[in-house]
This record gives sequence, structure tokens and C-alpha cells, in this order.
Amino acid sequence: MIRILVKASSPIAKAGLESLLQGHAALRLVEDSSGDGREIRAGSPPDVLLVEVGTLADPAARKAMDWASAGGPVVMLVHNPAAEAVAEALRAGVRAVLSSGRSGPEIVAAAEAAAVGLVVLDATDLETLLRAPGVVSSRGGEALVEPLTPRELEVLQSLAAGLGNKQIAPRLQISEHTVKFHVAAIMGKLGAASRTEAVTLGIRHGLILI
Repeated sequence: MIRILVKASSPIAKAGLESLLQGHAALRLVEDSSGDGREIRAGSPPDVLLVEVGTLADPAARKAMDWASAGGPVVMLVHNPAAEAVAEALRAGVRAVLSSGRSGPEIVAAAEAAAVGLVVLDATDLETLLRAPGVVSSRGGEALVEPLTPRELEVLQSLAAGLGNKQIAPRLQISEHTVKFHVAAIMGKLGAASRTEAVTLGIRHGLILI
């Protein structure tokens, strides 16, 4: 069961999100242990933090990105996400950035994906990121310093399919440790700061079939 903490721009928005999530067997709503709703205590962190904000420049979004940078899975619901802001959130480690108004099942699916290390984006946001040179990385158009090996290309293709390390390992008949090694090598060769950026750059370099 995934323990999820909801933070929102208003008590009404928070109650609305919690009502959408209640009753789903995969999730258990938890309260902020700090009591004031402003911080996330490290003693018993949630499995996933769900944050609803107006824009990614809001203070609540900045705090969530700080938590994501420390390794905490974050799902953000944003009213009008801009491509540059979405890219920044992804670089900070945010697992999902979706537009507000998503249904309960869609939010649950995003939380489940985030909990296992997958990244979730609106299709329109992904298309915008791919079309905007320099939004995800200014090095996207440069030639690779060192080409990817055939195995690294297989791992990169699996990342593009949304698979986590535990799923890639049996698929390629290698250990999870070896998958981590390949992912690190791929990110280094592409100059990527995250798995999502590695996929985006892989598409730009023509390394991924889509």
C-alpha cells in the first residue's frame, strides 16, 4: 500500500483531492506529521507527496522540488504548467507533472508510477519539451563524446518504454546492478541529469525508435 500525503493551494482543493483518492485499495492517505502543513518531517515521510499548485513558481512547489531533490517521490498537479518549469521540476527529481483536473484513477496511476520510480507527464507537455531546443538540455544537439554500446541502447529503449530497473533486468537477462551501471553510463554519455532527460536526448539524437 502506498502512503500518500496531499498538499494543496487551499483546504477546499486538498479535501477535493483526498475525496478522489479515498477508497482506492492501493493508497492510504496520511496527515502531515508537522501539524502545521508547511513541512514534511523526515521521521516518517510518505511514499508519495501529491502537491496541487497554481504554478511551479509557487512556494509550495519549490518546497516539493526540494523534497524531490532529496529522493522523495513527488506528483505535481499544476494549473498551467510551462515547458521550462516542467523541465526544471524534472531536473529536480519530480516524478510526475500533470495539469490540474485529472480524474481520481489518473492521479492514482501517477502515484503508483511515481512510487516505483517511473516518470509521468501530460502528452502535450512531453511534445512541447521535445520540440523546444535547450529546454531540457542545451547539449541536446551536440554530437556524443562517446557512442552508446548496443546494450546501452537496449537499456535506453527500455527507459523510453517507462520501465524501471527491476523490470529491465529480467527483460535483458542482466542483473539490476548491471542495469544501474548502464543507466549511469548512458546519462554520462548523453550529459543528462535524469532518466527522463536521457530519454529526451536519446530521441533528439535519433537513438530511440518512437
